[in-house]
Amino acid sequence: MSFRLDDQDEPPVAPRLAPAIGFQTDGIHPSGEVGLPEWLEAVRNVDTRTLGFKIMPTKPETLVQGEKMRGEVDSFDYVVAGAGSAGCAVAARLSESGRYRVMLLEAGGKDRNLWIHIPMGFSQVYANPHVNWMYESEPEDRLDGRRLYQPRGKVLGGTSSINGMVYMRGNAADYDEWRQRGCTGWDWDSVLPYFKKAEHQERGANEYHGVGGPLHVSDQPHRSELADRLVEAAAQAGLPLKDDFNNGAQEGAGYFQSTTGMHRRWSTATAYLKPARRRSNLVVRPNAQATRILFENGRAAGLTYVMGGVERTVRAQVEVIVCSGVFNSPQLLQLSGIGPGDLLQGMGISVVRDLPAVGKHLQDHFYVRLMFRCTQSITMNELANSSARKAFALTQYLLFRSGPLAANGVIAGAFARSDQRLERPDLQFNFTPWSYASRDARGAVAHPFPGFSLSAVHLRPDARGSVRIKSPDPLQPPAIRFNFLETKSDVQALTAGMRLARKFTRQPALAPYVAEELLPGPQVNTDVEFEENIRVTANSNLHPVGTCRMGPEGESVVDPRLRVYGVDGLRVVDAAIMPTVPAGNTNAPTIMIAEKAADMILEDARSRS
Repeated sequence: MSFRLDDQDEPPVAPRLAPAIGFQTDGIHPSGEVGLPEWLEAVRNVDTRTLGFKIMPTKPETLVQGEKMRGEVDSFDYVVAGAGSAGCAVAARLSESGRYRVMLLEAGGKDRNLWIHIPMGFSQVYANPHVNWMYESEPEDRLDGRRLYQPRGKVLGGTSSINGMVYMRGNAADYDEWRQRGCTGWDWDSVLPYFKKAEHQERGANEYHGVGGPLHVSDQPHRSELADRLVEAAAQAGLPLKDDFNNGAQEGAGYFQSTTGMHRRWSTATAYLKPARRRSNLVVRPNAQATRILFENGRAAGLTYVMGGVERTVRAQVEVIVCSGVFNSPQLLQLSGIGPGDLLQGMGISVVRDLPAVGKHLQDHFYVRLMFRCTQSITMNELANSSARKAFALTQYLLFRSGPLAANGVIAGAFARSDQRLERPDLQFNFTPWSYASRDARGAVAHPFPGFSLSAVHLRPDARGSVRIKSPDPLQPPAIRFNFLETKSDVQALTAGMRLARKFTRQPALAPYVAEELLPGPQVNTDVEFEENIRVTANSNLHPVGTCRMGPEGESVVDPRLRVYGVDGLRVVDAAIMPTVPAGNTNAPTIMIAEKAADMILEDARSRS
């Protein structure tokens, strides 16, 4: 939340430093002099290849171009649609041995935007159409008709290149519940090895964590006075202190870890594709949007995709693997004739397989934000409201990878139960050292004074929604409906979360830092008043899952080996397959799914040979 960006349409430009910044640079365009605001403007969409600092990689896009192959080919063993959190991991693992030829298609471009790689830079890609699908839901009936903004990554690395980087696995009971729902092999004990396989844990290896994996997981680069006080206040309110939220048990308060390494974002493009960039058997094709799955004799045989305005075809000798994300994976299946028969027929699409569950069971966490004016100037708002401070912070990061931009901003929080009769936490609290006067698809505008926020997130909502195509045109976004607040229990859980968040701020550790409650405000006290506030201000927590869910045949889309029911040679591998949403941020579970899927795919390949 460093500063607002409204106009995102200019091409990348090379930054030029004003003499006022106080140093000369090598490898950066030396001509011209600009003031501090212009320096910030100049680096907004900067292509990282223009940076000459040794601290920044010269080619962070980690692209494996088609010319790496010996001659252009249109046939591969595996074709992966979507180079996001799951797709990068799947393609890297399948190509690792050198035995299989893999093509990875990505609708977005290369991950060259500077802000992708700066941890605090996620605020600058939150509403950037160059790297973001920028979806919106249909109007939500129970939320005053509001449309909910849904940023999703349209770039190598997918949403792992634009998210808040919180590393959170969920509760062990979440995965045991998956097993109970018929997903054999997906209980906590079975998935833990894949969390560890993916991980390079800064703290070292133990029973729950691994080292040597591609995904860097790090502690916060520096402590925060406000975060320290929040954790202490949560303990004063009755929660235990918690050092590790990723060992299967969550209840407590503490600092969060993030998917960063060496103080930069560690997306799956960085983690998985960059080490694979010289493999001759892997082709990564950016700016190539998959439009339809091709079938021959009931088997997925390849894909059509659009690149540069031209439709092309690629064949898959073994499997097509859909990793397009919670919104785009069901869209691609439906466009290809796999989904609810009545929907497809109404769109003039030939039905390949009538699977009513495709696009159903959309689930997401739901949250409400409390905001407070701070008594001390120790928040990010001061940075957001000062061009000089922004310029200094950016320069500090580019030169030394330090300062406020080196942290992801979602620093600390807690897990608790809305009702003590529950077996495990159903609330997550996220602390962020900023507050804002407005936030929409164009970005956020900070309050003109110090402030901080505390979000109460309902982790186990009853609401179920859907993703359905609105047209046979693959370039038109699908209709997204969440149906939040379908039940009274969802309202009650969030109300309990707001009361508990307010309780934290009134503890001796944190109360001296609170000058004023800005949202919902001290006038909101009764259950009715809380509910009214929730319906007007609460939002999707951007952790959608379930639209191609795994489970028993007849009520699901894929089996426990992630094979689409009734179609050979086709799998879905991403957050869409989750039977229920885990209790926490969903990027780490998505990467775990990709690791486990790759093992199963290779195991099946060995059994056929």
